[in-house]
Amino acid sequence: MTNKSDKQNDRDQYFKERAGTDDARFHVVPHDEDNWAVKIEGKEEPAYTSGSKSEAVKEAKQMAEEAKTMVYIHGDDGKIERQHNYMES
Repeated sequence: MTNKSDKQNDRDQYFKERAGTDDARFHVVPHDEDNWAVKIEGKEEPAYTSGSKSEAVKEAKQMAEEAKTMVYIHGDDGKIERQHNYMES
């Protein structure tokens, strides 16, 4: 059975391998107290921050469309609520 730290390590490795590649995806996540951030997989610092979730989502969609990748929208609890795919088929 896999414990939580193994899952966390697997997830961290997954993001590390994608960081700086065309496969890196954007995530809209809660940031600080009442702010939202757009983060790129594998990077600690946000690419964009806003006091408004809708503004962060708008920016993330634009960034993902330009990068031809995906954006994941997280809720206040950190769980993924929606995703948008801008990858070329």
